[in-house]
Amino acid sequence: MTTATQALDAKGLNCPLPILKAKKAIKGLNAGDTLFVESTDPGSVKDFEAFCRSTGHKLLESGEASGIYTYLIEKAA
Repeated sequence: MTTATQALDAKGLNCPLPILKAKKAIKGLNAGDTLFVESTDPGSVKDFEAFCRSTGHKLLESGEASGIYTYLIEKAA
């Protein structure tokens, strides 16, 4: 995995908290910076896809291992 500019631990949080916390974290980043998110909410898969689609941010990577969902998001210009 690529090294992210910032990491967000959203494990144990349910919808919509992982997205809301990611939105807040991304706001503080510069265009092109990346945010790595970890979540245990299975619904976050669709949520992060929709979030990136609607905001223009790029979902560079996503995956799941042992019930932990990970996302690497690049902030749009």
